[in-house]
Amino acid sequence: MTAKSAAAATRATVYGYPRQGRDRELKKAVEGYWKGRVTAESLHRTARELRRANWRQLTEAGIHEVPTGDFSYYDHVLDTSVMVGAVPARHRAALDADALDGYFAMARGTQDAAPLEMTKWFDTNYHYLVPELGPDTVFTADSGKQVAELSEALALGHTPRPVLVGPVTYLLLAKPAPGVDPGFAPLTLLDRLLPVYAEVLADLRAAGAAWVQLDEPALVQDRTRAELAAAARAYRDLGALTDRPKLLVASYFDRLGEALPVLAQAPVDGLALDFTGAAAANLDGLAAVGGLPGKRLVAGVVDGRNVWIDDLGRSLSTLGTLLGLAGQVDVAASCSLLHVPLDTAPEHDIDPQILRWLAFARQKAIEVATLARGLAQGPDTIAADLAANRADLASRAASPITRDPAVRARTAAVTPADSRRRAPYKQRARAQRAHLDLPPLPTTTIGSFPQTAGLRAARADLRAGRVDTAAYEERIRTEIRDVIGFQEKTGLDVLVHGEPERNDMVQYFAEQLTGYLATRHGWVQSYGTRYVRPPVLAGDVSRPGPMTVRWTSYAASLTDRPVKGILTGPVTMLAWSFVRDDQPRAETARQVALALRDEVRDLEAAGTSVIQVDEPALRETLPLRSADRPAYLAWATEAFRLTTGGVRDTTQIHTHMCYAEFGDIVRAIDDLDADVVSLEAARSHMQVARELAAHGYPREAGPGVYDIHSPRVPSAGEAAALLREGLAAIPAARLWVNPDCGLKTRGWPETRASLENLVAAARTVRKELAGE
Repeated sequence: MTAKSAAAATRATVYGYPRQGRDRELKKAVEGYWKGRVTAESLHRTARELRRANWRQLTEAGIHEVPTGDFSYYDHVLDTSVMVGAVPARHRAALDADALDGYFAMARGTQDAAPLEMTKWFDTNYHYLVPELGPDTVFTADSGKQVAELSEALALGHTPRPVLVGPVTYLLLAKPAPGVDPGFAPLTLLDRLLPVYAEVLADLRAAGAAWVQLDEPALVQDRTRAELAAAARAYRDLGALTDRPKLLVASYFDRLGEALPVLAQAPVDGLALDFTGAAAANLDGLAAVGGLPGKRLVAGVVDGRNVWIDDLGRSLSTLGTLLGLAGQVDVAASCSLLHVPLDTAPEHDIDPQILRWLAFARQKAIEVATLARGLAQGPDTIAADLAANRADLASRAASPITRDPAVRARTAAVTPADSRRRAPYKQRARAQRAHLDLPPLPTTTIGSFPQTAGLRAARADLRAGRVDTAAYEERIRTEIRDVIGFQEKTGLDVLVHGEPERNDMVQYFAEQLTGYLATRHGWVQSYGTRYVRPPVLAGDVSRPGPMTVRWTSYAASLTDRPVKGILTGPVTMLAWSFVRDDQPRAETARQVALALRDEVRDLEAAGTSVIQVDEPALRETLPLRSADRPAYLAWATEAFRLTTGGVRDTTQIHTHMCYAEFGDIVRAIDDLDADVVSLEAARSHMQVARELAAHGYPREAGPGVYDIHSPRVPSAGEAAALLREGLAAIPAARLWVNPDCGLKTRGWPETRASLENLVAAARTVRKELAGE
């Protein structure tokens, strides 16, 4: 096929779309089902309506081929575990008894069975459920979900392409099941898994699938020769099948590197590659392997992870170059649009000019379709779109919103001394112990307490003008009094004010800093039914005034025990926002750090002796390629130290991280120079404590003993057992007792019971230590 005929055949597609619906209908239906207010039939009906709406919206935008199978009630990796029969023994009976309840039991756990572990999907803020596998795992095919959704789309007249997590990525994401040798490599199960994928592919072909997409994002990470050989074998075997649809293997989030020739040479029918950011190197890589002659290339040229409009002219140029490298070139976003909000249209509170700089999922689908039309029919056919796009890009570049000379002068004046504490840790630790006078194994929580319907209603009433500020603030004071009273009664040692005034740990601060924009409807799935509204970081950042001091000081006035000030750290403020793409992230991080530094100083001046600067995104934002990590970790840890540097020795700095793999950043955690770090550990059975010990981590740590992402209440004995595991790695003088994460998403009954058990566990183990 010539380049001209390849261009004429160009189609527009995407890999996935937001699941929740315009008004988060899926969240409401699923949570209603959990509470018994929504029937299974009603939940399934809502899901069908949402899928229908998504496909209609995509085709109206100009998308020729829509994804199926990307929709999920909770998580697409969990869906894959069900598809291949990888169900833990503790959940098998529940799944056999009721497929839907068993599915949710795997995700959330029950009082008798712990859920699957949850962690971050590569370097995004989406969380997946980690498959548990072992040498005795028996895979069985269940293609019911995938076939049903394909059939739905076909019946509605769409051209669908089922999207599945690929077998290599699925196994590389998995962990040894509890009780299995920790050294077990799930990838050794590949030959056992491939026949199950073959069966699913045959079922999809029989149901009418012309193409199936197999996602292999794990191949953009550094991979060993053995892992690359496994990928080659997987796609040799799947490509050799006779009873299958055409296969499109997709990667995204970074460059494929050494995996590109493996996939290019595989007997599959096409590749889908990311060409944005660091993945732009895939263009040179594709040319180096001789392209994909006679095969389909789906080119991800529109950034699927950020909200800024595409530079259509630049993308069209990239697509023109790609025409000579494949038999057919189609246009797509770089990854699933799951990672961006649904639509900018409802955002009436954002300045219309600024709104033209933004593209959510619906707008990105239109950009993809516009580029496909321009490639197929020539640039002249989209001349008006290109001109409008150039004007919008120029408007953003020239806007005074993006540049504040005072902020830039302050960041330029930063010196290395600004990011250092006054004394080394051991000296600080002695001063803090004398000042705080805490018992061994001090107990605390991470920060937030349950955000009740009443609190959410109070914020809504304030926004709508139904109550005035005075009435709203009295409601917040009442909540803080109740939270402090509960913690004192329960016996916690270091208290928190509960954060009743905060809508979100990033948004709350973003709304008080210059340079940020808040959305009203920009919801993005974080995990399950947990959705967040990441703010948009559009310009230079500064702090007009104190953000947390008043409520922290009020809480401290109600008790004689220490009350932690709680801030969100600079890396997380970037990672959980849609960050600006017109300057290096290191520069933006330094601006945010200086704004937070002002808050730390004001908290200390107000008498706050314990200040927690949360950085749950430090590991999440770690580049996928090891060669890119040192530069990132250098500016990320420097930003944290810039936030906390200069406080008194007696001021104890905490940080918190959760739901990620920490083993490969323990050195960076050390480099933060925080006095205390709290980390998720309950679902992973104290793995992080062992990793800290192996590194020789010298400071205090609180590996969590209460999994807050499950509704189950851990017993005091269970918490004590985890605490003893922690003590096997971390000395009692440096071990804290705390939950895995904040309690915002939990209800009060389970929170009360769980924290009472946590304190009881700490007291039990203290007695054991005293007896020794």
